Amino acid sequence: MPTSDVLVVLPTLGDRLEYLRLTLESIAGQREDIDLTVVVVAPEDAHEARELAVEFGAIVADDPREGISAATNRGLAARTTERYYAWVGDDDLLLPGGLALLRDSLERDPEAVLAFGGCDYIDPAGRTIGTSNAGALATLLLPWGPDLIPHPATMIRLDALETIGGFDPTLRYAMDLDAFLSLRAQGRFVWTRRAVSAFRWHPDSLTVANRLSSSIEAEGVKRRHLPPRLRRISGLWHRPVRWASAFAAGRVSARARKIGRQL
Repeated sequence: MPTSDVLVVLPTLGDRLEYLRLTLESIAGQREDIDLTVVVVAPEDAHEARELAVEFGAIVADDPREGISAATNRGLAARTTERYYAWVGDDDLLLPGGLALLRDSLERDPEAVLAFGGCDYIDPAGRTIGTSNAGALATLLLPWGPDLIPHPATMIRLDALETIGGFDPTLRYAMDLDAFLSLRAQGRFVWTRRAVSAFRWHPDSLTVANRLSSSIEAEGVKRRHLPPRLRRISGLWHRPVRWASAFAAGRVSARARKIGRQL
């Protein structure tokens, strides 16, 4: 089976070691199907996290302490021969065969710059509480509605990502949305509904303030990618999307808490 090198970037502050080990184990499992390089971006004083990364054969890069976008860009700077990029949070998981499936999707379509799959939502104990697999609908809604392309379920051609300048370091929440919107000019997006990753949903960690800040930043990102004539009226659909996103997040959190109480 032909293989292509994938650069997996994993930013961490080093404060969730139990989850970090599970994440690294899930990445290691991808090596059965694909050649990859793992870059763990961590603060210099996160000694245990850095040792754990080395244990799993990862490259360790210093976190510039300028936010998640800058940390991810620091990981991208470790590129050597890799052609594809994947990202995973330090408490998320890559599902078996997930990276190979996305890689193969890009290999089959030379005009495609981004491949994405479904993403399971799991609670802190690893129980599945839902799945995001919008497929083609996600690409249709991207400029107008919620971002339904999960970053941990995405693979991007590195040449295309470098062409757009990587991730905007001024963004805290919507850096992936901004990159996705920029990448549309570079080529096609391809997708599968099969879940390729799992996002760990902490039901009580997302405060209303953070949700609001995230929504406002996302609205600003989408606005700057709109044609100028539409920017003035974008609030007509951005506000309903903000409400719908908050409602959906609340439903997932409620389900996670309910499952936790039942077990």
